[in-house]
Amino acid sequence: MPSQNHQFLGIIAVIIAAILWGTTGVSASFAPQVSPIAIGSMAMGVGGLLQAAIATNIIRSYRFNLYRQWPYVLCGALSVAIYPLVFYASMRMAGVTIGTVVSIGSAPLLSAVIEAIMEKAKFSTKWIIGATLGIIGIALLSLSGQEHHADQTQHPHLILGIGLALLAGLTYALYSWIARYLMQQNIPSKAAMGSIFGIGGLLLMPVLFMTGSAFLASWSNAAVGIYMALVPMFIGYICFGYGLARIAASTAITITLLEPIVAAFLAVIIIKESLSIMGWIGVILVFTCLVCVIMPSRKK
Repeated sequence: MPSQNHQFLGIIAVIIAAILWGTTGVSASFAPQVSPIAIGSMAMGVGGLLQAAIATNIIRSYRFNLYRQWPYVLCGALSVAIYPLVFYASMRMAGVTIGTVVSIGSAPLLSAVIEAIMEKAKFSTKWIIGATLGIIGIALLSLSGQEHHADQTQHPHLILGIGLALLAGLTYALYSWIARYLMQQNIPSKAAMGSIFGIGGLLLMPVLFMTGSAFLASWSNAAVGIYMALVPMFIGYICFGYGLARIAASTAITITLLEPIVAAFLAVIIIKESLSIMGWIGVILVFTCLVCVIMPSRKK
């Protein structure tokens, strides 16, 4: 079992990752000409290749260990490649708020299901209460966003969009669990994350080449793309991988419910969007969730 100090450092690393991920929405608003799928493939694709680049030597050292786990590596890489495509497609079909809340809100529960099936894990009442409060909080934030955009045209592909959002939540939970599983097989965090995200990044390159021409249209678009790849995805996932080596995937994913809270605060401060009373209640519930989950809450 990892020491409490290692668990604390893991929690801090995941919180940093969630804060960095929370900046993506506001950052993307500075490049409105770039499609969401192009932004997703740029961020996850280039960010993934950078993860592999800094881990080249350690991946080479552990190549035989990784080869023995190739079904998990391949499944994790496919999940990394699928996630941004279905996540951003869900926002286009179901709307930004619904796509985001279903994707992020479903991930902790789907992660818990994966751990229950694969590890026979049991979760304390505190963890269950915390995860539930977090999901309710994000739902309230979503409803707050829906009120703010009530005049928008109805989305004709709502059901398909929700289905894609659930797939996004599943792939997020899956590659997170696989990364931690590889680390538990004596594969260092850099090698596990670098191999999964590197292969996933390669799979995303054709999508980027087909959709990413708008990044070359202006310096501001290019700056957004570079920032998204380097900061939220590259640095963010280094922190997330560090955390996954020290805490359970379900705990880490639940902590990342902080991401939409950061996004909401930045939208209020930078873009001058308003947040209703319902939205602020959602913020309080998510912070309550984090307090529950950060405390020792998982047992086998």
